[in-house]
Amino acid sequence: MDDTVLVLNGPNLNLLGKRQPEIYGRETLADVEALCRETAAGLGLRAECRQSNAEHVLIEAIHAFRVGTAGIVINAGAYTHTSVAILDALNACEVPVIECHISNVHRREAFRHHSYVSLAATAVLAGFGTHGYALAIRHLARLRARAGQAGGEG
Repeated sequence: MDDTVLVLNGPNLNLLGKRQPEIYGRETLADVEALCRETAAGLGLRAECRQSNAEHVLIEAIHAFRVGTAGIVINAGAYTHTSVAILDALNACEVPVIECHISNVHRREAFRHHSYVSLAATAVLAGFGTHGYALAIRHLARLRARAGQAGGEG
């Protein structure tokens, strides 16, 4: 099994630190990516970070990492609430998927309370700020270790 974690960010996350800092904070996407790489490396994993404003690019990344990797951390941005296509891609995954949101979406507009991504997610993190990404990677490492233990038994 590959030790790579895909950290996938959707639309407008390229504007982190600039767009609505009162909601999303002042950290940039580059800061988030550095946090993910550092966290993954400390756990013996490698973070592959990607961002796109285009739905089809996100789907292609999911397809590329859907088997044989340590898992996927996804913040699909607004596509979380609208994209059946991303849900379908995630449903084809044979690796754990962690849905991650910087803000607590349940304290925001009602339309943000519904997530298509959640229907395919192994776990969901919301409201932890950018620290949620590190928590998601830690959880993937834990799931990987458990799977390794289970695979080594018997």
